[in-house]
Amino acid sequence: MIRPRGDWAPTGNAVPTATAARAARRVQAAARPPALAGSAIAPSGCRILDRPRSKFFSLRLKFLSLSIFIDDDITLLIQGITGRDGSFHAKQMIGYGTRVVGGATLGKGGQMFEGTVPIFNTVAQAVAATGANTSGIYVPPPFADDAMMEAAAAGVKLIVCITEGVPVLEMTRVYPYVKEMGARLLGPNCPGLISPGTSKVGIIPGRICTLRPVGVVSRSGTLTYEIVNLLTKAGIGQSSCVGIGGDPINGINFTDALAACEADPQTTVIAMMGEIGGTDEQEAAEYVRTKMTKPVVGFIAGQTAPPGRRMGHAGAIISGSARSFHGARVHLGDRARLSDSHGASAPEPHWSLVQWPDTARSRSSSRTRLERRRRAESSRTSRLKASS
Repeated sequence: MIRPRGDWAPTGNAVPTATAARAARRVQAAARPPALAGSAIAPSGCRILDRPRSKFFSLRLKFLSLSIFIDDDITLLIQGITGRDGSFHAKQMIGYGTRVVGGATLGKGGQMFEGTVPIFNTVAQAVAATGANTSGIYVPPPFADDAMMEAAAAGVKLIVCITEGVPVLEMTRVYPYVKEMGARLLGPNCPGLISPGTSKVGIIPGRICTLRPVGVVSRSGTLTYEIVNLLTKAGIGQSSCVGIGGDPINGINFTDALAACEADPQTTVIAMMGEIGGTDEQEAAEYVRTKMTKPVVGFIAGQTAPPGRRMGHAGAIISGSARSFHGARVHLGDRARLSDSHGASAPEPHWSLVQWPDTARSRSSSRTRLERRRRAESSRTSRLKASS
């Protein structure tokens, strides 16, 4: 006879048939208090402990909804939905399955995007009408700071700013304001984030992502795409992919993303891509050493970059050893049990710094060949002058 039990132990020697298992589940459901009527049932002959379900436990019952920062419960508002970039990526996000509930463009309130998404004049109107809890910003740089603060003032909890070229001076006003309003900011100048198979906010291509178990965190958008694509081709899925952006002042940083990956039970390993400029990578290394229990694989771009030269990103300016590639490498090796490119590693490494020695060697050899050629031409010129 199969009897309902209050723990995970099997029900004696009984061998439950399909009919008996269904009967046992009905008995268990009837014996359960009303507040627990939605509790999950374990495989035949077992039952979960009789306790109220926490929010975290409820999320774990959803196969695809648990991820970093976003899940399938987000309701997305797109600021700048009628522009070139906003409209293009809005279609991409809708096609991926993201719940886009509205758009905001001043002067175009009352219109519809693609016949299904209502457009409002202000973010406050959109949030009041749709209950949006996430905002994606695709507005020109001169208006991006106001767009971020408008979203925070309207009660949006997650703000993802894709816009590149936001002045650093404006971000000194935006960042403390967003934090004061209790919102979370990703970006600016970032590719956004994606929970593979569930939803995405931003410009990361959904077709290159697959499910589980690697959490990807990067400052560079193109490095994010490349690593995700390589992981997918190797048959390794991703739990979440987050691009934090390369500007000097941004919202979510490496330590925030690493903490989220550490707390996510679906993420078993983290791939982190950094670059020259700033000290975020060093702070992340310290966090990995002191707080992380999951393995972290890291890559720092900019090995051959000359000190003191701007390399594209507003934040990628090397000034001092802490901001250079070699300074970061030394710091990571000191703080996070560095594993070098030749496979030699410290015991139980939590951090692995991945380099591309072949590429660096080829660049070095190219410079050597160029210098050799210049010396040969100079010697030839000197001989010609001497003979004349």
